[in-house]
Amino acid sequence: MFDSGSTTFMVLATSLVMLMTPGLAFFYGGLAGKRNILGIMIQTFVSLGITTILWVTIGYSLCFSGGLGGIIGNLDHAFLRGIPFDQAYDNGKYPVYIFIAYQMMFAIITPALITGAFVNRVTFKSYLIFLVVWQILVYYPFVHMVWGGGLLAQWGVLDFAGGIVVHATAGFAALASVFYVGKRRDTFSPPNSIPLVAIGTGLLWFGWYGFNAGSELDVDAITTLAFLNTDVAASFAAITWLVIEWSRDRKPKFVGLMTGAVAGLATITPAAGFVPLWAAMIIGILAGFICYWAVHLKNKLGWDDALDVWGVHGVGGTLGTILLGVFAYKSINGQSGLLDGDPTFFLKEVVAVLGAAAYAFIFTYVMLAIINFITPVKVSESDENIGIDESIHGERAYDEGAL
Repeated sequence: MFDSGSTTFMVLATSLVMLMTPGLAFFYGGLAGKRNILGIMIQTFVSLGITTILWVTIGYSLCFSGGLGGIIGNLDHAFLRGIPFDQAYDNGKYPVYIFIAYQMMFAIITPALITGAFVNRVTFKSYLIFLVVWQILVYYPFVHMVWGGGLLAQWGVLDFAGGIVVHATAGFAALASVFYVGKRRDTFSPPNSIPLVAIGTGLLWFGWYGFNAGSELDVDAITTLAFLNTDVAASFAAITWLVIEWSRDRKPKFVGLMTGAVAGLATITPAAGFVPLWAAMIIGILAGFICYWAVHLKNKLGWDDALDVWGVHGVGGTLGTILLGVFAYKSINGQSGLLDGDPTFFLKEVVAVLGAAAYAFIFTYVMLAIINFITPVKVSESDENIGIDESIHGERAYDEGAL
């Protein structure tokens, strides 16, 4: 009944995207100070559990059911009601359950991206509330509007794998959270384990092939294009970041190389299946350059985005969506961009991504203020000084004296 090759590919792609969440935990855990490793890692890992529960109960239904042209779906498929396990996905090549699982992995990692901005400053209880509410009122509406046949999709907005839906919303939500919780008391907090950052980067880069190539939701030429574009953009961005940092600091920085790669991955995400290979090279170079300077600007302005979520994901996702509007070619995947003679599509992409970023920023700031009435959002001074690993979770990442 189903195509075994397509089904196997989607199972593999789903597994790769799932692997990105532990990869993100390692990436953030290595960048965090040694007193806050477990605190940042549990905020990432807990999304695997909570988001899965949320997704199968109401999330999938709110994203992928309901009328066309709306802002959010309905609850017709709550608890996956009315969806037999052997029902085919729209293309008829694999069961719809693997599509549900694939999209669930995106939902798991998106709010987890935000956590790097407020490392060691947010209580776990408030984060759990944030994790649930942010998905329902930010992530789900944009999934529905862009990928679920909603308002933006009807308007003609495209987003191959999450420049708007994932990176722009998470990145600007991260910036809002930084403004709300304020600066760390100890801003000198060097990475506790650069090898752990390297492991996380490797897992993210590896998983990103499922993130981008899998978003074709089929096995065809666009799948392979998205795969290669992903690697090329990440590589060009990594080397661009390395060269800029080397020329400025007179030393080639390993963390900079890895950060540049992640910036390239985030930036190519919305465009991976719509642009030619040469455009992926340009997108990678621009990602390395612009995201580097966004981080530099953040530092100059004193915004304490501890792990550069805004500069890498927020700016990268926004930049990639705009560049999709520039470099999309009809001969590749049916949509012309600015260079291919369609300035209207370019303007739609700009308006959509800036609107998503603004909404995510404003909503996140207001939501944190409301949560603070329920339970304190920011940790106490003593807890921050001790570190949230011990003060909140009662655990330590390493034995005393190991570091």
